[in-house]
Amino acid sequence: MTAPAIAPQASDEHVFLLGRPPLSEFLNYVRLYALGGQTANQGDLVREWGAANRHVLDLEVSQAAIANDVPLPDVPATLSQFAAQLQADPVFVSAYQVLPTRIAYVELDRLIVYQKQIDLSYVSSIQARLGTTPTQEDVFRCCLPVRPTLEPVQMMQTAGNSFTFVSASNDFRFLGAPILQPSQIVGQPLGGHLIGALALLVGYGANHLVVARAEGRAILGNGSHRAYALRDLGITHVPCVVQEVGNREELELLGYGDLAPNAAKYLTAPRPPMLRDYFDANLRKLLPVVRKRRQVKLSIAVEAADVPG
Repeated sequence: MTAPAIAPQASDEHVFLLGRPPLSEFLNYVRLYALGGQTANQGDLVREWGAANRHVLDLEVSQAAIANDVPLPDVPATLSQFAAQLQADPVFVSAYQVLPTRIAYVELDRLIVYQKQIDLSYVSSIQARLGTTPTQEDVFRCCLPVRPTLEPVQMMQTAGNSFTFVSASNDFRFLGAPILQPSQIVGQPLGGHLIGALALLVGYGANHLVVARAEGRAILGNGSHRAYALRDLGITHVPCVVQEVGNREELELLGYGDLAPNAAKYLTAPRPPMLRDYFDANLRKLLPVVRKRRQVKLSIAVEAADVPG
Protein backbone atom coordinates (compact mmCIF):
# COMPACT_ATOMS: atom_id res chain seq x y z
CA MET A 1 0.00 0.00 0.00
CA THR A 2 1.38 3.38 -0.99
CA ALA A 3 1.69 5.84 1.86
CA PRO A 4 -0.46 8.97 1.40
CA ALA A 5 1.51 11.99 0.22
CA ILE A 6 1.62 15.18 2.24
CA ALA A 7 0.03 17.99 0.26
CA PRO A 8 2.37 20.91 -0.51
CA GLN A 9 1.83 23.92 1.73
CA ALA A 10 0.69 27.21 0.23
CA SER A 11 3.10 30.05 0.93
CA ASP A 12 3.53 33.78 0.38
CA GLU A 13 6.69 35.86 0.15
CA HIS A 14 7.41 37.97 3.24
CA VAL A 15 9.98 40.65 3.97
CA PHE A 16 11.66 40.14 7.35
CA LEU A 17 13.74 42.90 8.99
CA LEU A 18 17.21 41.69 9.93
CA GLY A 19 19.97 42.97 12.15
CA ARG A 20 18.28 43.99 15.38
CA PRO A 21 18.28 41.87 18.52
CA PRO A 22 17.18 39.34 19.40
CA LEU A 23 18.86 37.07 16.87
CA SER A 24 16.92 34.14 18.33
CA GLU A 25 13.65 35.72 17.19
CA PHE A 26 14.81 35.67 13.56
CA LEU A 27 16.03 32.07 13.79
CA ASN A 28 12.78 30.94 15.41
CA TYR A 29 10.69 32.75 12.80
CA VAL A 30 12.51 30.98 9.95
CA ARG A 31 12.28 27.60 11.68
CA LEU A 32 8.59 27.87 12.59
CA TYR A 33 7.06 29.75 9.67
CA ALA A 34 9.29 29.72 6.59
CA LEU A 35 8.75 27.05 3.99
CA GLY A 36 11.64 24.61 4.48
CA GLY A 37 12.71 26.51 7.58
CA GLN A 38 13.26 23.33 9.60
CA THR A 39 16.20 22.41 7.37
CA ALA A 40 17.60 25.93 6.78
CA ASN A 41 21.32 26.35 7.41
CA GLN A 42 21.52 28.07 10.81
CA GLY A 43 25.07 29.23 10.24
CA ASP A 44 24.14 31.04 7.03
CA LEU A 45 21.22 32.72 8.81
CA VAL A 46 23.44 33.85 11.68
CA ARG A 47 25.95 35.33 9.24
CA GLU A 48 23.19 37.16 7.33
CA TRP A 49 21.85 38.61 10.56
CA GLY A 50 25.37 39.62 11.64
CA ALA A 51 26.01 41.53 8.40
CA ALA A 52 22.68 43.32 8.83
CA ASN A 53 23.53 44.14 12.44
CA ARG A 54 26.77 45.81 11.33
CA HIS A 55 24.75 47.90 8.88
CA VAL A 56 22.39 48.89 11.70
CA LEU A 57 25.39 50.09 13.74
CA ASP A 58 26.53 52.19 10.75
CA LEU A 59 23.05 53.73 10.46
CA GLU A 60 23.15 54.69 14.13
CA VAL A 61 25.98 57.04 13.17
CA SER A 62 25.00 58.19 9.67
CA GLN A 63 21.26 58.56 10.45
CA ALA A 64 21.36 59.44 14.13
CA ALA A 65 18.28 61.38 15.28
CA ILE A 66 16.48 60.89 11.94
CA ALA A 67 13.40 59.76 13.87
CA ASN A 68 13.33 62.81 16.15
CA ASP A 69 10.85 65.70 15.98
CA VAL A 70 8.73 64.27 13.16
CA PRO A 71 6.22 66.87 11.91
CA LEU A 72 2.58 65.75 11.77
CA PRO A 73 0.68 68.53 9.99
CA ASP A 74 -3.09 68.54 9.57
CA VAL A 75 -4.51 67.08 6.37
CA PRO A 76 -5.01 69.63 3.57
CA ALA A 77 -8.32 71.42 3.22
CA THR A 78 -9.17 69.30 0.17
CA LEU A 79 -9.48 66.29 2.49
CA SER A 80 -11.17 67.98 5.45
CA GLN A 81 -14.63 66.68 4.51
CA PHE A 82 -13.35 63.09 4.53
CA ALA A 83 -11.61 63.65 7.87
CA ALA A 84 -14.82 65.04 9.36
CA GLN A 85 -16.80 62.05 8.08
CA LEU A 86 -14.28 59.66 9.64
CA GLN A 87 -14.25 61.43 13.01
CA ALA A 88 -18.07 61.28 13.16
CA ASP A 89 -18.14 57.52 12.59
CA PRO A 90 -19.19 55.58 15.75
CA VAL A 91 -16.42 53.00 15.22
CA PHE A 92 -13.81 55.78 15.18
CA VAL A 93 -15.27 57.45 18.26
CA SER A 94 -15.28 54.16 20.19
CA ALA A 95 -11.81 53.04 19.07
CA TYR A 96 -9.95 56.23 19.99
CA GLN A 97 -11.59 57.48 23.15
CA VAL A 98 -8.67 56.96 25.56
CA LEU A 99 -5.89 59.25 24.22
CA PRO A 100 -6.07 62.62 22.44
CA THR A 101 -6.53 61.84 18.75
CA ARG A 102 -6.51 63.79 15.48
CA ILE A 103 -6.13 63.24 11.72
CA ALA A 104 -2.77 64.28 10.28
CA TYR A 105 -0.21 63.67 7.53
CA VAL A 106 3.03 61.78 8.15
CA GLU A 107 6.17 61.14 6.12
CA LEU A 108 6.40 57.38 5.63
CA ASP A 109 10.21 57.20 5.71
CA ARG A 110 10.32 58.71 9.20
CA LEU A 111 7.94 56.23 10.78
CA ILE A 112 9.28 53.89 13.45
CA VAL A 113 8.07 50.29 13.11
CA TYR A 114 7.94 47.43 15.61
CA GLN A 115 6.48 44.84 13.22
CA LYS A 116 9.32 42.82 11.71
CA GLN A 117 7.65 41.23 8.70
CA ILE A 118 5.50 42.25 5.72
CA ASP A 119 3.39 39.88 3.62
CA LEU A 120 4.06 40.88 0.02
CA SER A 121 1.00 39.06 -1.33
CA TYR A 122 -1.19 41.26 0.86
CA VAL A 123 0.76 44.30 -0.32
CA SER A 124 0.02 43.29 -3.93
CA SER A 125 -3.70 43.04 -3.21
CA ILE A 126 -3.70 46.56 -1.74
CA GLN A 127 -1.85 47.93 -4.75
CA ALA A 128 -4.23 46.16 -7.14
CA ARG A 129 -7.17 47.97 -5.52
CA LEU A 130 -5.36 51.32 -5.61
CA GLY A 131 -3.97 51.16 -9.13
CA THR A 132 -0.66 52.68 -10.15
CA THR A 133 -1.72 56.33 -9.89
CA PRO A 134 -4.08 56.69 -6.92
CA THR A 135 -5.67 60.07 -6.27
CA GLN A 136 -5.37 61.96 -2.99
CA GLU A 137 -8.86 60.73 -2.07
CA ASP A 138 -7.94 57.13 -2.98
CA VAL A 139 -4.97 57.28 -0.62
CA PHE A 140 -7.11 58.76 2.16
CA ARG A 141 -9.76 56.04 1.77
CA CYS A 142 -7.05 53.37 1.76
CA CYS A 143 -5.41 54.64 4.94
CA LEU A 144 -8.55 55.77 6.78
CA PRO A 145 -11.60 53.87 5.55
CA VAL A 146 -14.98 54.55 7.13
CA ARG A 147 -16.43 51.30 5.81
CA PRO A 148 -13.49 48.99 5.03
CA THR A 149 -13.79 45.86 2.93
CA LEU A 150 -13.80 42.95 5.38
CA GLU A 151 -12.59 39.41 4.75
CA PRO A 152 -15.34 36.77 4.83
CA VAL A 153 -15.53 34.65 7.98
CA GLN A 154 -16.38 30.97 8.39
CA MET A 155 -18.14 29.87 11.57
CA MET A 156 -18.91 26.47 13.03
CA GLN A 157 -20.10 25.13 16.36
CA THR A 158 -17.36 22.64 17.15
CA ALA A 159 -18.71 21.29 20.45
CA GLY A 160 -21.72 21.71 22.69
CA ASN A 161 -20.11 24.75 24.31
CA SER A 162 -17.56 25.87 21.68
CA PHE A 163 -17.78 28.01 18.55
CA THR A 164 -14.92 28.52 16.08
CA PHE A 165 -14.52 31.45 13.67
CA VAL A 166 -11.88 31.53 10.92
CA SER A 167 -10.68 34.40 8.72
CA ALA A 168 -7.82 34.93 6.27
CA SER A 169 -7.08 38.25 7.98
CA ASN A 170 -4.78 38.47 11.00
CA ASP A 171 -6.83 41.48 12.11
CA PHE A 172 -9.68 39.11 13.05
CA ARG A 173 -10.09 39.11 16.82
CA PHE A 174 -12.19 38.83 19.96
CA LEU A 175 -13.85 42.22 20.51
CA GLY A 176 -15.08 41.87 24.09
CA ALA A 177 -17.93 40.57 26.22
CA PRO A 178 -20.50 43.29 26.98
CA ILE A 179 -23.55 42.65 29.17
CA LEU A 180 -26.75 43.42 27.27
CA GLN A 181 -30.17 44.46 28.54
CA PRO A 182 -33.32 42.56 27.49
CA SER A 183 -34.35 45.48 25.26
CA GLN A 184 -31.17 44.97 23.22
CA ILE A 185 -32.08 41.38 22.31
CA VAL A 186 -34.48 41.49 19.37
CA GLY A 187 -35.84 38.69 17.23
CA GLN A 188 -34.27 35.81 19.16
CA PRO A 189 -36.22 32.87 20.64
CA LEU A 190 -35.60 33.06 24.39
CA GLY A 191 -37.30 30.04 25.95
CA GLY A 192 -37.78 31.97 29.17
CA HIS A 193 -38.04 35.40 30.74
CA LEU A 194 -34.80 37.21 29.98
CA ILE A 195 -33.14 39.43 32.59
CA GLY A 196 -29.81 39.96 30.84
CA ALA A 197 -27.34 38.56 28.34
CA LEU A 198 -23.58 38.24 27.90
CA ALA A 199 -22.49 38.76 24.28
CA LEU A 200 -19.18 37.34 23.02
CA LEU A 201 -18.14 39.59 20.14
CA VAL A 202 -15.81 38.69 17.26
CA GLY A 203 -14.84 40.82 14.29
CA TYR A 204 -12.21 43.22 13.02
CA GLY A 205 -10.44 46.24 14.47
CA ALA A 206 -11.08 49.82 13.37
CA ASN A 207 -8.60 49.17 10.52
CA HIS A 208 -7.03 52.61 10.22
CA LEU A 209 -3.43 53.56 9.63
CA VAL A 210 -2.55 54.66 13.16
CA VAL A 211 0.52 56.51 14.41
CA ALA A 212 1.43 57.10 18.04
CA ARG A 213 3.34 60.31 18.69
CA ALA A 214 5.56 59.86 21.73
CA GLU A 215 8.49 62.05 22.79
CA GLY A 216 8.64 63.66 19.35
CA ARG A 217 8.76 60.36 17.48
CA ALA A 218 6.10 58.74 15.27
CA ILE A 219 5.49 55.02 15.74
CA LEU A 220 3.40 53.07 13.25
CA GLY A 221 0.87 51.14 15.30
CA ASN A 222 -1.49 49.77 12.64
CA GLY A 223 -1.50 49.73 8.84
CA SER A 224 2.02 48.45 8.13
CA HIS A 225 1.02 46.74 4.90
CA ARG A 226 -0.77 49.81 3.56
CA ALA A 227 2.19 52.00 4.50
CA TYR A 228 4.55 49.61 2.69
CA ALA A 229 2.26 49.40 -0.37
CA LEU A 230 1.97 53.18 -0.68
CA ARG A 231 5.68 53.79 -0.17
CA ASP A 232 6.40 51.14 -2.80
CA LEU A 233 4.19 53.13 -5.21
CA GLY A 234 6.33 56.21 -4.63
CA ILE A 235 3.97 57.99 -2.24
CA THR A 236 5.94 59.76 0.49
CA HIS A 237 3.28 61.26 2.81
CA VAL A 238 -0.02 59.70 3.89
CA PRO A 239 -2.96 60.58 6.16
CA CYS A 240 -3.14 58.79 9.50
CA VAL A 241 -4.83 58.73 12.88
CA VAL A 242 -2.43 60.26 15.41
CA GLN A 243 -2.67 59.23 19.05
CA GLU A 244 -0.82 61.65 21.33
CA VAL A 245 1.07 59.80 24.08
CA GLY A 246 1.70 62.00 27.11
CA ASN A 247 4.03 59.68 29.03
CA ARG A 248 5.46 56.17 28.79
CA GLU A 249 2.82 54.74 31.11
CA GLU A 250 0.28 55.44 28.37
CA LEU A 251 2.17 53.20 25.94
CA GLU A 252 0.55 50.24 27.71
CA LEU A 253 -2.85 51.45 26.48
CA LEU A 254 -1.86 51.14 22.82
CA GLY A 255 -1.15 47.40 22.67
CA TYR A 256 1.69 47.87 20.16
CA GLY A 257 3.68 44.64 20.36
CA ASP A 258 6.83 45.09 22.43
CA LEU A 259 6.72 48.91 22.34
CA ALA A 260 5.76 49.42 25.99
CA PRO A 261 8.17 46.88 27.59
CA ASN A 262 11.03 47.97 25.30
CA ALA A 263 10.29 51.68 24.99
CA ALA A 264 13.95 52.72 24.96
CA LYS A 265 14.56 50.73 21.76
CA TYR A 266 12.00 52.88 19.97
CA LEU A 267 12.02 56.22 21.79
CA THR A 268 15.64 56.86 22.79
CA ALA A 269 17.79 54.72 20.48
CA PRO A 270 19.64 57.00 18.01
CA ARG A 271 18.35 55.03 15.01
CA PRO A 272 15.31 52.81 15.74
CA PRO A 273 13.81 50.38 13.19
CA MET A 274 11.95 52.40 10.55
CA LEU A 275 9.61 51.79 7.61
CA ARG A 276 12.39 52.70 5.17
CA ASP A 277 14.33 49.66 6.41
CA TYR A 278 11.92 47.31 4.64
CA PHE A 279 13.35 48.66 1.38
CA ASP A 280 17.04 48.50 2.37
CA ALA A 281 18.67 45.48 0.72
CA ASN A 282 21.10 45.25 3.66
CA LEU A 283 18.29 44.88 6.21
CA ARG A 284 15.64 42.78 4.50
CA LYS A 285 15.38 39.08 3.86
CA LEU A 286 12.76 37.59 1.55
CA LEU A 287 11.23 34.40 2.90
CA PRO A 288 8.52 32.06 1.57
CA VAL A 289 6.22 31.87 4.60
CA VAL A 290 3.52 29.25 5.06
CA ARG A 291 0.09 30.82 4.53
CA LYS A 292 -1.98 31.03 7.70
CA ARG A 293 -5.55 31.79 8.68
CA ARG A 294 -6.67 33.38 11.95
CA GLN A 295 -8.88 31.23 14.18
CA VAL A 296 -10.86 32.57 17.13
CA LYS A 297 -12.44 29.96 19.38
CA LEU A 298 -15.05 30.88 21.97
CA SER A 299 -16.07 28.46 24.70
CA ILE A 300 -18.90 28.82 27.19
CA ALA A 301 -18.82 27.36 30.70
CA VAL A 302 -22.07 27.40 32.68
CA GLU A 303 -22.23 26.26 36.29
CA ALA A 304 -25.34 26.22 38.47
CA ALA A 305 -25.44 24.82 41.99
CA ASP A 306 -27.66 24.83 45.06
CA VAL A 307 -26.08 26.45 48.09
CA PRO A 308 -27.36 26.98 51.64
CA GLY A 309 -29.89 29.80 51.88
